[in-house]
Amino acid sequence: MDACPMMTRRGALRAAAALPALAALAATPGSRAHAAAAMMGGGFGPFHRFRLGGFEVTTLLAGSRATDNPQGTFGLNVPAEEFAAVSRAHFLPADRSQNFFTPTLVNTGAELVLFDTGLAAPATHAALAAAGYRPDEVDVVVLTHMHGDHIGGMRLEGGPAYPRARYVTGAIEHNHWTATANEGFVTNVVPFNDRMAFLDDGGSVAGGITAMALHGHTPGHMGFMVESGGARLVLIADAANHYVWSLGRPDWEVRFDADKAAAAATRRRLLGMLAAERIPFVGYHMPFPAIGHVEAEGDGFRYVPVTYQLMLAG
Repeated sequence: MDACPMMTRRGALRAAAALPALAALAATPGSRAHAAAAMMGGGFGPFHRFRLGGFEVTTLLAGSRATDNPQGTFGLNVPAEEFAAVSRAHFLPADRSQNFFTPTLVNTGAELVLFDTGLAAPATHAALAAAGYRPDEVDVVVLTHMHGDHIGGMRLEGGPAYPRARYVTGAIEHNHWTATANEGFVTNVVPFNDRMAFLDDGGSVAGGITAMALHGHTPGHMGFMVESGGARLVLIADAANHYVWSLGRPDWEVRFDADKAAAAATRRRLLGMLAAERIPFVGYHMPFPAIGHVEAEGDGFRYVPVTYQLMLAG
């Protein structure tokens, strides 16, 4: 026998009579039954942290920017039809793109090292705070190259954004920009020259962090190999600036590459090494959290975003 008694005709009539009242309650603004949340717009998490051997690595989202003319930056040397076809094959619109700005923190246990400073200090500081750090805890600031989106966060209200830090950059890069007297360089970097150390290929930032010459994007553009406990990670900075239009097609010309032929050769060499040795990398402009692997594919490469692998490795 069913444990629930059958609804009587009178009960059914009472329930039906209550429905209009319930509907009215649900439609009443401010009632508990009407709790529609405001639309918030798109967004991304401000930081992503994982272990690399005995180090901790944190990528910081210091901003993102949309553009409506991606082929004005990528694929300058290919027909619009080819650019559109490759974009479509990767589920990307050919007339819109999203760029990311991702400084990286490496905590070696002895020093907190920040690679690049973003477009402006407040945005980078906000991501830093979300990750649990203060600007005065940064021991070393490393500049991969001197474009504005990497050096724009060096200063804050006329003073240093990282008051305790020492500074490191490539010697070739610094010499080049010194000769140009570029305004952004003069404003953001020159005031720190007396605290700046200069590296060449293979130079050491700190124990386990080694400079890699990745020239082409700028004359002295640098990446960095980070190694701890047998684990490796490469910070490629701007050697490849988009996961399809640059990494996937390394010979496509990029507007902001100073020497386009050298930049393409550097991409091929770097991406070939990352693919062959299965080393993960952080790309400054890759989709946040900006961490991935590279796989050889045809005449180019395929980007494989990291999900939880590095979390397990720690």
